[in-house]
Amino acid sequence: MKRRILSLGFIAMAITLVNCSNNDDTNYVDPNASLYTDVIGNVASNVVVETYKTLNQRAGELRTAINTLATTPNEVNLAAAKQAWMNTRKPWEQSEGFLYGPVADDALGNGGLDPAMDTWPVDVEAMNNILSSGQPITANVIAANPEARGFHLIEFLLWGENGTKTAAQLTARELQYLKAAAEDLQNNTQTLINGWSASSGNYVGFFLTAGNSGNVKYPSQKAALEEFVHGIITIADEVANTKIQEPLNGPNGEGVSPQAEESRFSKNSLLDFADNIRSVQNVYLGDYGSIDGKGLTDVVAARNPQLDTAIKAKIAESISAIEAIPVSFTDAIYNNRPAVENAQQKVNELFSMLQTQLLPLINN
Repeated sequence: MKRRILSLGFIAMAITLVNCSNNDDTNYVDPNASLYTDVIGNVASNVVVETYKTLNQRAGELRTAINTLATTPNEVNLAAAKQAWMNTRKPWEQSEGFLYGPVADDALGNGGLDPAMDTWPVDVEAMNNILSSGQPITANVIAANPEARGFHLIEFLLWGENGTKTAAQLTARELQYLKAAAEDLQNNTQTLINGWSASSGNYVGFFLTAGNSGNVKYPSQKAALEEFVHGIITIADEVANTKIQEPLNGPNGEGVSPQAEESRFSKNSLLDFADNIRSVQNVYLGDYGSIDGKGLTDVVAARNPQLDTAIKAKIAESISAIEAIPVSFTDAIYNNRPAVENAQQKVNELFSMLQTQLLPLINN
């Protein structure tokens, strides 16, 4: 989301400055360099890039499902489009532990591709202006309206404000909007994977050559490892202190604020939160799908096995606590607050552990 982009930019600047100052001895060779190479290569190529490949594939499937719905608007096709949206949402949420690189590149949009795909809240007024304009609704029109595009705009149109929209209630203009928004979303997921792929933008190459002379992004291997760590710290913080906190207690502590809940139209919020922490887990373990590679865990276990065990346990506890919330998040912030508060506490404990124990270990 937009509010994360600037902080990540400053983090990247800080990483570069710290590592330039910490590596004045050009003859020094870190004894863990080979391990770092394996970890960095696996996380970048087999976690980050593979997650984005899944995202792009699912976005294509969502676009197909919405085109089918637009051609034949019935309940079966609406249900299929909703499921395709949730299927696409999953890899996106599992990518939020690495919101750096092309996804945060200002040259690719207003603040990067993250707000282009995941702007919240939906600007209903901007959406209605497009719907009432009488002009053809195309992907280019959607792209020119940054507050009325992306996952949550599609979600709003598919489910409706109260989550009860039927196929019969979808207007011809809304179906046209859905088609254009799905095309725009896939355009952005394609741009994202292109930006990372070795055969295109090759951002992955900055990780694969971390520490090599001339690498302007990651002048040392530790700089690349620190990027991974800052990414997972950022999303753990956001889940606990924005995504859960703001609906639970209000953005300014004013009380329950259901309007602050992301993915509330589809009641997908709890899945979003759990997948955000799975993003942390994937980067930390170096795993994704059938891939079982090296991750930050291997670096930590070699130096502080007790901390490694504690981090893995806290990640698992956080996911379990989120999944233990018994009803929709919308209902839980009113009627199951202890379960929500427990999940928030577990994620905050994870955030603190990553920030105060993992990051210093990687820095040293």
